[in-house]
Amino acid sequence: MDKGFFIAEIEACSETMYRVAWSILRNETDVQDALQDAALKAWEKRSKVREEKYFRTWMIRILINVCYDIQRRHRNVVPLEKIPAQTYAKAPDPELAIALRAVPEKLRLPLVLCYCEGMSYEEAADVLRIPMTTLRGRLNRGKDALRKELKAE
Repeated sequence: MDKGFFIAEIEACSETMYRVAWSILRNETDVQDALQDAALKAWEKRSKVREEKYFRTWMIRILINVCYDIQRRHRNVVPLEKIPAQTYAKAPDPELAIALRAVPEKLRLPLVLCYCEGMSYEEAADVLRIPMTTLRGRLNRGKDALRKELKAE
């Protein structure tokens, strides 16, 4: 994999990577750190990509792992009052973005990958390293939780 291909692919999936990182970390500073760390790790391990067509899936998996590493380092609790208002990049519906924030991460991430980022179920299952049936179950539970949040508002 050459430098030009790597840069082009990173730029092509940068918005997706931002939204995925934001859905996990919910902190702009941590998101930026995760994006940089993930890009660095991907560059260092670029020879591990078996086929270039799987670069996006591989890159998002690295990003998710980096986000989880950052979460483990920040195991502190922040009072709700101190959390700034959050916005999703190019959120078409602010109410939907707010409702999505209330959905547990385990259910939110499959929703973001499949419905916001347009990944196929197979791609999302590969990225999350879960079986297809688990992904479908989480999507169904996530949609139910999202419906409840939207009705509550």
